[in-house]
Amino acid sequence: PRLLIVGLAPGLRGANRTGRPFTGDYAGDLLYKTLVKLGLATGTYEQRPDDSLKLHGVMIANAVRCVPPQNKPTGEEILTCRRFLIATINTHQPEAFLVLGRIAHDTLLSALGERRASFPFGHGNEHELSGGARLFDSYHCSRYNTNTGVLTEAMFEDVVGRAAQAIATSE
Repeated sequence: PRLLIVGLAPGLRGANRTGRPFTGDYAGDLLYKTLVKLGLATGTYEQRPDDSLKLHGVMIANAVRCVPPQNKPTGEEILTCRRFLIATINTHQPEAFLVLGRIAHDTLLSALGERRASFPFGHGNEHELSGGARLFDSYHCSRYNTNTGVLTEAMFEDVVGRAAQAIATSE
């Protein structure tokens, strides 16, 4: 994968059941629809692991590997799970990262050994990391953020599109 998307944690309703991140809730509906629209995936997303959806040049990981209570992981949970994110990054060495939310942003920076204060989180922010990879920030694509207007589909498509363009132009 050339782009690693980092979310918060497996979804309560589907990701643990299916083994595919963002499956079974609105965040997955929006994420996969956007990936298909922007050419980062093909097929049809049907909230089950045997649907025809295929990612292209993209991998999805989470900052935390278990479903935390109230979807709010503790610092200890984040620290315990960081080694899995580090292993994923070291194995695949993506050219760009798209983080969904502040916890994913901060966890990714810690996993990369970057100084958080040098790369402030903000929706739509884009950073060049010290190793040359690009980091794109987005609010999490949860129903809560879209229902409250914190994140619109257009805002989400914009940042995902810029991440897609970054990996397309680096070929």
